[in-house]
Amino acid sequence: MNPAVKYTLARLGLFVLIFAALLPVPIGLFLKLILALAFSATISWFFLRTWRDQMAQQLADRVDKRREDKAKLRSALAGDEEPPATAKP
Repeated sequence: MNPAVKYTLARLGLFVLIFAALLPVPIGLFLKLILALAFSATISWFFLRTWRDQMAQQLADRVDKRREDKAKLRSALAGDEEPPATAKP
């Protein structure tokens, strides 16, 4: 499974779980939402570190690949290198 999807679903799951645990507490709905958000962020900071690191690495790899592709395209458009051969049908 994609690390970004896995991390996002885990964060959302933590939020829903904590919010559900706060439902019986007699405080306002907005305060429950804020507390659930704060607690889920804190818990995910410690317990979802590996998934967060995997997601960050995946994003960094994508950025590097896009930079390489962009540099290749710019050099090909500038005439510095030959464009890739196209297949003729």
